[in-house]
Amino acid sequence: MSGHSKWSQIKRQKGAADVKRGATFSRLTNAIIIAAKAGGDPANNFTLKMAIEKAKQGNMPKDNIDRAIKRGTGEIAGGSIEEALYEAIGPYGVGIIIEVATDNKNRTTSEIKNVLNKFGSKLASSGAVTYLFNRKGKIVIDLGDKDRENIELMAIDAGANDIDDHGEDLAIYTKVNKLEMVKRNLENQNIVIKEAVLSYEPKDLIIITNDTEGEKIINLMQSLESLDDVTNIYANFDLSTSLEASISKEII
Repeated sequence: MSGHSKWSQIKRQKGAADVKRGATFSRLTNAIIIAAKAGGDPANNFTLKMAIEKAKQGNMPKDNIDRAIKRGTGEIAGGSIEEALYEAIGPYGVGIIIEVATDNKNRTTSEIKNVLNKFGSKLASSGAVTYLFNRKGKIVIDLGDKDRENIELMAIDAGANDIDDHGEDLAIYTKVNKLEMVKRNLENQNIVIKEAVLSYEPKDLIIITNDTEGEKIINLMQSLESLDDVTNIYANFDLSTSLEASISKEII
């Protein structure tokens, strides 16, 4: 089992609170706009298909989705949205990758710097943090009352490289270019996909056992995630079991 992002696991444990904080219409809209630049037909644009699915899960109205697609393809006018990736060194040497979608990169950079400075962290040069991570496809399945072992075997047969147990959820990892295929293979076996994304997964994890240190890192991650332009955050930290349990209860 390789190292995987503890932050993403904690976010999933927040359930409805995570939807409220993270899946705002503006973020969902920006994701569709950016994806649609490569083509407005989700049947031929897997990234757009995933963005639309996530928007529907966030209860975005169909009209909003259609307008976002047309903005991305240039059919209707709208402000230019661009993607950017920031690398940062957090407390205790934790590496952080921040993905954004913004119409004003100067504003976004300033906001991220302010949050990082507040927690004694700083931006890093390009490549200073990303080398600590592997780019992977990630599929999340809500197990419910399904047989875990059977689902794991089906995932392996579908082309999964790695599987991570997240309590009620199962995270399946794939090669980047195999994400669409594995997702389709699982859906063909009537497995409901909760999420399918491209993710940065840490090669190694920094273990945090101290309560104060753990709370500081989680507060930093939440503060970054609360910024409107931030779409995804990845970090290479892990929490001790007891610390994870106490922090998860506080942020639900």
